[in-house]
Amino acid sequence: QVQLVESGGGLVQPGGSLRLSCAASGITFSRYIMRWYRQAPGKQREWVASSTDDGTTNYVDSVKGRFTISRDNAKNTVDLQMNSLNTEDTAVYYCNARSLIPRREYWGQGTQVTVSS
Repeated sequence: QVQLVESGGGLVQPGGSLRLSCAASGITFSRYIMRWYRQAPGKQREWVASSTDDGTTNYVDSVKGRFTISRDNAKNTVDLQMNSLNTEDTAVYYCNARSLIPRREYWGQGTQVTVSS
C-alpha cells in the first residue's frame, strides 16, 4: 500500500519559516519525481516545487529564493524548507509522487500552512 504522509505544517508569522516533510512508503522512492503542490482557499491547486530522480530541482517563480526542496532517497523523504513566508503562502500543502514508466501518481493527505500575524 502506497502512503505519502506530510508533516510540519502550522501557524507562522509573516517572515517566518517552516519545514514540511513527506515520508513515502510502498514505492521505489528513488524512481519517482517528487513534487510539492499547494491549494489556497478558493483557488486551484498549484505546483510549487519538484525534485527529479537525479536531484534536479525546479520551483514556481513565486517561491524561488525562498523555498528549497530536498530529498533523501535512503530515507524515502522529501522536504520543503520555506523561508520568508508571507500571507500568500497560506494553503494546504500536498506531497506528490509521480513515475513515468510505469505511469503512477500518488498524493498525500495535505498539511495546512497558515501565515498570519
